[in-house]
Amino acid sequence: MNGLLATMRNALAEAAAKRAALLSAMTIMIVNDAVWVAFWVLFFHRVGHLHGWDSRRVLLLLSVMTSAAGITLGLFSNARRVGQMAVEGALDAVLALPVQPLPFLLVRRVEPVNIGDFAFGITLFCIVGHPTPVHIVVFAGVVLAASVLITGFLVLTGSIAFFAGRGEGGELGFHAILLLGSYPVDVFAGAAKVMLYTVVPAAFVSSIPARLVLSFDPARAAWLVGISALFATAGTVAFTRGLRRYTSGAVWTRG
Repeated sequence: MNGLLATMRNALAEAAAKRAALLSAMTIMIVNDAVWVAFWVLFFHRVGHLHGWDSRRVLLLLSVMTSAAGITLGLFSNARRVGQMAVEGALDAVLALPVQPLPFLLVRRVEPVNIGDFAFGITLFCIVGHPTPVHIVVFAGVVLAASVLITGFLVLTGSIAFFAGRGEGGELGFHAILLLGSYPVDVFAGAAKVMLYTVVPAAFVSSIPARLVLSFDPARAAWLVGISALFATAGTVAFTRGLRRYTSGAVWTRG
Protein backbone atom coordinates (compact mmCIF):
# COMPACT_ATOMS: atom_id res chain seq x y z
CA MET A 1 0.00 0.00 0.00
CA ASN A 2 2.84 2.39 0.83
CA GLY A 3 4.37 1.68 -2.55
CA LEU A 4 1.10 2.49 -4.32
CA LEU A 5 0.70 5.74 -2.39
CA ALA A 6 4.28 6.72 -3.22
CA THR A 7 3.67 5.91 -6.88
CA MET A 8 0.53 8.04 -6.94
CA ARG A 9 2.33 10.92 -5.21
CA ASN A 10 5.05 10.76 -7.87
CA ALA A 11 2.46 10.74 -10.66
CA LEU A 12 0.68 13.76 -9.15
CA ALA A 13 3.97 15.58 -8.65
CA GLU A 14 4.90 14.87 -12.25
CA ALA A 15 1.61 16.36 -13.47
CA ALA A 16 1.85 19.36 -11.12
CA ALA A 17 5.41 20.12 -12.24
CA LYS A 18 4.02 21.30 -15.57
CA ARG A 19 1.71 23.83 -13.97
CA ALA A 20 0.90 25.86 -17.07
CA ALA A 21 0.05 22.74 -19.05
CA LEU A 22 -2.02 21.41 -16.14
CA LEU A 23 -4.10 24.59 -15.85
CA SER A 24 -4.50 24.83 -19.62
CA ALA A 25 -5.69 21.23 -19.92
CA MET A 26 -8.10 21.61 -16.98
CA THR A 27 -9.53 24.80 -18.46
CA ILE A 28 -10.15 23.15 -21.82
CA MET A 29 -12.06 20.30 -20.20
CA ILE A 30 -14.08 22.66 -18.00
CA VAL A 31 -15.13 24.67 -21.06
CA ASN A 32 -16.07 21.42 -22.82
CA ASP A 33 -18.23 20.37 -19.86
CA ALA A 34 -19.82 23.83 -19.67
CA VAL A 35 -21.04 23.37 -23.26
CA TRP A 36 -23.03 20.34 -22.06
CA VAL A 37 -24.56 22.45 -19.30
CA ALA A 38 -25.56 25.13 -21.79
CA PHE A 39 -27.10 22.49 -24.06
CA TRP A 40 -29.26 20.97 -21.33
CA VAL A 41 -30.33 24.36 -19.93
CA LEU A 42 -31.47 25.51 -23.37
CA PHE A 43 -33.12 22.14 -24.03
CA PHE A 44 -35.21 22.13 -20.86
CA HIS A 45 -35.98 25.83 -21.24
CA ARG A 46 -37.89 24.79 -24.37
CA VAL A 47 -39.40 21.45 -23.31
CA GLY A 48 -39.85 21.94 -19.52
CA HIS A 49 -39.21 18.35 -18.48
CA LEU A 50 -38.67 14.93 -20.06
CA HIS A 51 -39.70 11.59 -18.50
CA GLY A 52 -39.47 13.06 -15.00
CA TRP A 53 -36.17 14.86 -15.58
CA ASP A 54 -35.82 18.64 -15.51
CA SER A 55 -32.78 20.88 -15.87
CA ARG A 56 -31.73 20.67 -12.21
CA ARG A 57 -31.91 16.88 -12.12
CA VAL A 58 -29.92 16.52 -15.33
CA LEU A 59 -27.28 19.01 -14.18
CA LEU A 60 -26.98 16.99 -10.97
CA LEU A 61 -26.56 13.89 -13.15
CA LEU A 62 -23.75 15.67 -15.01
CA SER A 63 -22.08 16.67 -11.75
CA VAL A 64 -21.98 13.02 -10.63
CA MET A 65 -20.86 11.81 -14.05
CA THR A 66 -18.04 14.32 -14.50
CA SER A 67 -16.81 13.90 -10.92
CA ALA A 68 -16.67 10.09 -11.17
CA ALA A 69 -15.14 10.14 -14.65
CA GLY A 70 -12.65 12.77 -13.48
CA ILE A 71 -11.41 10.46 -10.71
CA THR A 72 -11.11 7.42 -13.00
CA LEU A 73 -9.71 9.10 -16.10
CA GLY A 74 -7.64 11.63 -14.15
CA LEU A 75 -6.14 9.64 -11.26
CA PHE A 76 -6.39 6.11 -12.72
CA SER A 77 -5.98 7.07 -16.36
CA ASN A 78 -4.30 3.81 -17.37
CA ALA A 79 -7.66 2.10 -16.90
CA ARG A 80 -8.47 3.39 -20.37
CA ARG A 81 -5.12 2.18 -21.82
CA VAL A 82 -5.13 -1.45 -20.66
CA GLY A 83 -6.15 -2.80 -24.07
CA GLN A 84 -3.63 -0.69 -25.96
CA MET A 85 -0.77 -1.65 -23.63
CA ALA A 86 -1.71 -5.34 -23.83
CA VAL A 87 -1.70 -5.34 -27.63
CA GLU A 88 1.55 -3.36 -27.86
CA GLY A 89 3.29 -5.57 -25.29
CA ALA A 90 3.97 -2.53 -23.14
CA LEU A 91 3.45 -4.08 -19.71
CA ASP A 92 7.02 -5.32 -19.24
CA ALA A 93 8.02 -2.53 -16.88
CA VAL A 94 5.03 -3.23 -14.63
CA LEU A 95 5.55 -6.99 -14.53
CA ALA A 96 9.21 -6.59 -13.59
CA LEU A 97 8.33 -4.89 -10.29
CA PRO A 98 7.53 -6.67 -6.99
CA VAL A 99 4.01 -5.20 -6.82
CA GLN A 100 0.50 -6.21 -7.83
CA PRO A 101 0.43 -5.27 -11.54
CA LEU A 102 -3.10 -3.87 -11.84
CA PRO A 103 -3.13 -1.47 -8.83
CA PHE A 104 0.34 -0.21 -9.76
CA LEU A 105 -0.67 0.27 -13.39
CA LEU A 106 -3.78 2.25 -12.41
CA VAL A 107 -2.02 4.74 -10.12
CA ARG A 108 1.10 5.14 -12.28
CA ARG A 109 -0.24 7.82 -14.59
CA VAL A 110 -2.27 11.02 -13.96
CA GLU A 111 -4.09 12.69 -16.84
CA PRO A 112 -4.30 16.44 -16.04
CA VAL A 113 -7.08 17.21 -18.53
CA ASN A 114 -9.51 14.95 -16.69
CA ILE A 115 -8.73 16.54 -13.33
CA GLY A 116 -10.69 19.41 -14.91
CA ASP A 117 -13.71 17.07 -15.12
CA PHE A 118 -13.50 16.43 -11.40
CA ALA A 119 -13.19 20.14 -10.55
CA PHE A 120 -16.12 20.92 -12.83
CA GLY A 121 -18.31 18.21 -11.30
CA ILE A 122 -17.68 19.37 -7.73
CA THR A 123 -18.40 22.98 -8.69
CA LEU A 124 -21.60 22.05 -10.51
CA PHE A 125 -22.80 20.03 -7.51
CA CYS A 126 -22.21 23.05 -5.24
CA ILE A 127 -24.40 25.13 -7.58
CA VAL A 128 -27.32 22.76 -8.27
CA GLY A 129 -27.09 20.07 -5.57
CA HIS A 130 -28.16 22.05 -2.49
CA PRO A 131 -25.03 20.84 -0.66
CA THR A 132 -26.34 20.14 2.83
CA PRO A 133 -24.17 17.82 4.99
CA VAL A 134 -26.40 14.85 4.09
CA HIS A 135 -26.30 15.64 0.37
CA ILE A 136 -22.51 16.04 0.50
CA VAL A 137 -22.04 12.63 2.15
CA VAL A 138 -24.39 10.91 -0.31
CA PHE A 139 -22.79 12.70 -3.27
CA ALA A 140 -19.29 11.64 -2.16
CA GLY A 141 -20.44 8.04 -1.72
CA VAL A 142 -22.18 7.71 -5.07
CA VAL A 143 -19.31 9.41 -6.92
CA LEU A 144 -16.86 6.94 -5.35
CA ALA A 145 -19.08 3.97 -6.26
CA ALA A 146 -19.55 5.25 -9.82
CA SER A 147 -15.81 5.78 -10.20
CA VAL A 148 -15.12 2.19 -9.05
CA LEU A 149 -17.66 0.96 -11.59
CA ILE A 150 -16.17 2.97 -14.47
CA THR A 151 -12.66 1.79 -13.58
CA GLY A 152 -13.73 -1.85 -13.39
CA PHE A 153 -15.67 -1.61 -16.64
CA LEU A 154 -12.74 -0.03 -18.52
CA VAL A 155 -10.29 -2.62 -17.19
CA LEU A 156 -12.73 -5.40 -18.13
CA THR A 157 -13.30 -4.18 -21.69
CA GLY A 158 -9.61 -3.36 -22.11
CA SER A 159 -8.60 -6.84 -20.95
CA ILE A 160 -10.50 -8.33 -23.88
CA ALA A 161 -7.40 -7.40 -25.86
CA PHE A 162 -5.40 -10.13 -24.08
CA PHE A 163 -7.71 -12.74 -25.61
CA ALA A 164 -8.77 -11.09 -28.88
CA GLY A 165 -5.42 -9.56 -29.79
CA ARG A 166 -7.11 -6.25 -30.63
CA GLY A 167 -7.49 -3.17 -28.44
CA GLU A 168 -10.64 -1.62 -29.88
CA GLY A 169 -12.85 -3.14 -27.19
CA GLY A 170 -11.44 -0.86 -24.53
CA GLU A 171 -12.00 2.28 -26.59
CA LEU A 172 -15.53 1.23 -27.53
CA GLY A 173 -16.32 0.59 -23.88
CA PHE A 174 -14.86 3.96 -22.90
CA HIS A 175 -16.95 5.92 -25.40
CA ALA A 176 -20.09 3.86 -24.77
CA ILE A 177 -20.26 4.26 -20.99
CA LEU A 178 -19.40 7.97 -20.99
CA LEU A 179 -21.64 8.94 -23.89
CA LEU A 180 -24.65 6.93 -22.75
CA GLY A 181 -24.13 7.98 -19.13
CA SER A 182 -24.49 11.62 -20.15
CA TYR A 183 -28.21 11.11 -20.78
CA PRO A 184 -30.97 10.27 -18.27
CA VAL A 185 -31.64 6.54 -18.50
CA ASP A 186 -35.39 7.17 -18.84
CA VAL A 187 -35.03 8.69 -22.30
CA PHE A 188 -34.21 5.16 -23.51
CA ALA A 189 -36.70 2.30 -23.79
CA GLY A 190 -36.84 -1.43 -24.47
CA ALA A 191 -33.64 -3.30 -25.18
CA ALA A 192 -31.53 -0.13 -25.06
CA LYS A 193 -32.66 0.57 -21.50
CA VAL A 194 -31.96 -3.01 -20.45
CA MET A 195 -28.47 -2.70 -21.93
CA LEU A 196 -27.78 0.40 -19.81
CA TYR A 197 -28.48 -1.60 -16.66
CA THR A 198 -26.43 -4.65 -17.73
CA VAL A 199 -23.92 -4.84 -20.60
CA VAL A 200 -22.93 -1.16 -20.54
CA PRO A 201 -23.93 -0.12 -17.00
CA ALA A 202 -24.18 3.59 -17.80
CA ALA A 203 -27.33 3.96 -15.67
CA PHE A 204 -25.27 3.14 -12.57
CA VAL A 205 -22.67 5.85 -13.19
CA SER A 206 -25.06 8.78 -13.61
CA SER A 207 -28.87 8.36 -13.39
CA ILE A 208 -28.99 6.05 -10.34
CA PRO A 209 -26.40 8.06 -8.36
CA ALA A 210 -28.22 11.33 -9.17
CA ARG A 211 -31.50 9.86 -7.93
CA LEU A 212 -29.81 8.80 -4.70
CA VAL A 213 -28.61 12.35 -4.08
CA LEU A 214 -32.11 13.69 -4.73
CA SER A 215 -33.85 11.02 -2.66
CA PHE A 216 -31.77 8.45 -0.84
CA ASP A 217 -33.04 4.88 -1.04
CA PRO A 218 -31.04 2.16 0.84
CA ALA A 219 -32.12 -0.60 -1.58
CA ARG A 220 -31.08 1.43 -4.62
CA ALA A 221 -27.79 2.33 -2.91
CA ALA A 222 -27.14 -1.37 -2.25
CA TRP A 223 -27.68 -2.10 -5.94
CA LEU A 224 -25.19 0.61 -6.88
CA VAL A 225 -22.54 -0.74 -4.48
CA GLY A 226 -23.17 -4.32 -5.60
CA ILE A 227 -22.90 -3.55 -9.31
CA SER A 228 -19.75 -1.50 -8.71
CA ALA A 229 -18.16 -4.36 -6.77
CA LEU A 230 -19.22 -6.82 -9.48
CA PHE A 231 -17.54 -4.88 -12.30
CA ALA A 232 -14.45 -4.18 -10.18
CA THR A 233 -14.10 -7.90 -9.51
CA ALA A 234 -14.77 -8.83 -13.13
CA GLY A 235 -12.16 -6.33 -14.32
CA THR A 236 -9.56 -7.65 -11.88
CA VAL A 237 -10.21 -11.30 -12.83
CA ALA A 238 -10.13 -10.56 -16.57
CA PHE A 239 -6.86 -8.63 -16.27
CA THR A 240 -5.21 -11.28 -14.08
CA ARG A 241 -6.20 -14.13 -16.39
CA GLY A 242 -5.31 -12.05 -19.42
CA LEU A 243 -1.74 -11.63 -18.16
CA ARG A 244 -1.24 -15.39 -18.66
CA ARG A 245 -1.66 -14.77 -22.39
CA TYR A 246 0.43 -11.60 -22.45
CA THR A 247 3.28 -11.46 -24.94
CA SER A 248 6.11 -9.03 -24.37
CA GLY A 249 6.70 -6.45 -27.03
CA ALA A 250 10.04 -5.39 -25.48
CA VAL A 251 8.48 -1.96 -25.00
CA TRP A 252 9.83 -0.36 -21.83
CA THR A 253 7.50 2.47 -20.88
CA ARG A 254 7.04 4.62 -17.78
CA GLY A 255 3.31 4.97 -18.49
